Amino acid sequence: MKPFMDDQSFLLTTATAERLYHDVAAGLPIVDYHCHISPAEVWEDRRYENLTQVWLGGDHYKWRLMRANGVDERFITGDASDREKFQEWAETLERCIGNPVYQWAHLELKRYFGYDKPLTGASAQEVWNLAKERLAEPDMSCRGLIERSGVKLLCTTDDPADDLRYHQLLAADPSFSVKVLPACRPDGALRIERSGEFGAYVARVSAASGRTIGSFADFTAALHERYDFFDQMGCRTADHAFESVDWTEADPAEVERVFAAGLAGEPLSGHEVLQYQSAFMAWASREYAERGWVMQLHFGCRRDNNRPMFERLGPDTGYDCIDAPTSTSGLARFLGALQQAGTLPKTVLYSLNPNDNVLIDTVMACFQEAPCAGKLQNGSAWWFNDSETGMRAQMTALAEEGVLGNFIGMLTDSRSFLSYPRHEYFRRVLCSLIGEQVEAGAYPDDPEALARLVRDISYNNAVRYFGFPLKEA
Repeated sequence: MKPFMDDQSFLLTTATAERLYHDVAAGLPIVDYHCHISPAEVWEDRRYENLTQVWLGGDHYKWRLMRANGVDERFITGDASDREKFQEWAETLERCIGNPVYQWAHLELKRYFGYDKPLTGASAQEVWNLAKERLAEPDMSCRGLIERSGVKLLCTTDDPADDLRYHQLLAADPSFSVKVLPACRPDGALRIERSGEFGAYVARVSAASGRTIGSFADFTAALHERYDFFDQMGCRTADHAFESVDWTEADPAEVERVFAAGLAGEPLSGHEVLQYQSAFMAWASREYAERGWVMQLHFGCRRDNNRPMFERLGPDTGYDCIDAPTSTSGLARFLGALQQAGTLPKTVLYSLNPNDNVLIDTVMACFQEAPCAGKLQNGSAWWFNDSETGMRAQMTALAEEGVLGNFIGMLTDSRSFLSYPRHEYFRRVLCSLIGEQVEAGAYPDDPEALARLVRDISYNNAVRYFGFPLKEA
């Protein structure tokens, strides 16, 4: 029997996997090209008083598990004390055998707090006291957590209307060695069907750009200026969230009509929404291609399903789920239209539905082209798939249908400053997959070539792909 989450062998299935992880992967730096941490908290170098603040605030992964364990909402998002909330979480966690959150949580306890025993209801007080003591130490502030995790660069998630004030302050601060870059997330610009919200969003862009917006042409002109600003601040990527990806041709006059209707808060048909979104993405992809930005597309998610709780707590509170498999024709139409127009940028595709892995790999293979190795990417296993099973399925499909050696690897997609052990988790799974191929005789045991594969997938490929100002490892 292996010890509990033993450093030497955890998730490492062969001797080759252990060698690759410990000799190559473990010491590599981290580039986190997609996360949701707050640049304001990084600039202010926020400190946390206890584990509830750093672990449970805003973490809907944990909230979902607590609800599934019958915990009253008062102890999740309500007015219970931090210690009470942590107790409920500890009592929930000990029942979560097989859940990746169980493994992430214990990796975080080991790496940041030196605690290598299970967190349970009975050990909660011991862990609470240890963490409280440790969090008071100088290297446990937000910046300290980032630096001691080996992070060299991270990209936050920022609306085009944001002023990027904290990015400007961080860029001018020589005391912090980690590069913090903005990543453009114009979801509000796509959500024309949200009556009232869309008009308010257009007003935000108008105020940020100083332009009067009365038409779609005005809107894209204003966003063009905001994209210029983001580019000057080092932005290298834009991200979009869809329920599903599709495409239709749209007459410019019709797009202007739909934009005016959306601005006025009028109801729109599904086809009208698709016309507008297709026109917007045609414009946006051209912007990205011209600037050399990477376009990231997240889809396959059905959000905010529990309406009473959405109205009470808002979005991103644990009430989202996987949507139906992606339409091959819709994704192919979308990418094909951009390719035909000569505006298809480097693109990362993430589906929340694991049944889409092979679909994505075969569709994106139709649009790969020189000079970029892996111009289109099947993004890292995302959200509900951030597990050993999900990561193995995503990488196995990519290996079988494409070129795994060009994969850009892991990201945190997290709001927590303790999430960086997810890169360790990913690298252990990666080394196991490669090690199994080698020990089965399916790939040669060439230490230099294997080390190069691990370094590239874990770090170098992302540096090259996004064009980040970093040295390769």
